[in-house]
This record gives sequence, C-alpha cells and structure tokens, in this order.
Amino acid sequence: MDALRDTQDIGEIIQYIIIKLADEQYGIDIKYIDNIVRMQNITRVPKVDDYFKGVLNIRGVIVPVMSIRVLMGMEEDVITNKSRIIILKIGDEGELLGIIVDQVNQVLNIGAANIDKLSFDEKTKKSNGKFISGVGKYEGGLVSILDLTALDPETAKEKKE
Repeated sequence: MDALRDTQDIGEIIQYIIIKLADEQYGIDIKYIDNIVRMQNITRVPKVDDYFKGVLNIRGVIVPVMSIRVLMGMEEDVITNKSRIIILKIGDEGELLGIIVDQVNQVLNIGAANIDKLSFDEKTKKSNGKFISGVGKYEGGLVSILDLTALDPETAKEKKE
C-alpha cells in the first residue's frame, strides 16, 4: 500500500510516436496516426509550395505528402532506407496528410503532467514555438511534441514567417 501512496500522479497517459528529423526527436500523438508506410514514389504536382512533395495513392485514396523538414526551414529531406511516410488524420473531417520523416524510433507513453506546454501569447494568438506545442519528459530525456495544427497549409505559412 505504501508504494502506491509514493507514486506521483502523472495525469492522463498519452502515447506518442517518436520520429527523427535531422538530429532532433519529435513526438506525434498516436491518435492522429492513420498509417506508417515505407518511402515510395510520390507523384509530383506542379505549381505547389516547395514543402509539398506530391501525392500518394493509399488504399484508393489520394493523399498529399509534405516535407516537414522543408516546412520547418531545415535542409531538404535525405531519403534513406529508414525514411518513412506517416499518414496523419488531421482537421475536423479527418483528412489524410502524409509527412516524410527521417526515421520512426519508438512509441512512448508520457503522462500529461510530464508535458510542459509552450507559452501562448494572447496578443498575437500564437505559441512561442513555431512547430511544437510542448516538451515531454521521459526516462530517456526530452522530446518536442509536434503541433499538428502547424501542418495545416494556411497556418504553416503564418508560422514559417
């Protein structure tokens, strides 16, 4: 019984897929993930922003694919055998969006109390972090939690500036 009293309440447990972009680790809430697929041919689409790489056909559904490295102002993707496309369900309608990541590392369970939210500026209605919503603490260190609203093309343009 005493062991139970000594445990700290870490709040709701949230599962995150930990991905790698360049030398950084980021977490994506697993509830947004529809599928993870190996790299494949992406059909280019003319006259789109440089971070949109094209479209994929996933189970008969056309899915736009973007490079979050380019969106976040990093160098262009370097495709390796560890590269993956994560298919996300975003927006109110559950639209599918593919993002290219360097690597998928693991699934982590992080308690809500172990996630420090980034401060929010009420005047500008923007977070102080352009593409992350918070930082999660776990036994292996820290992981930046991706703000999936930043992947919305309209929001992304504002955040990139």
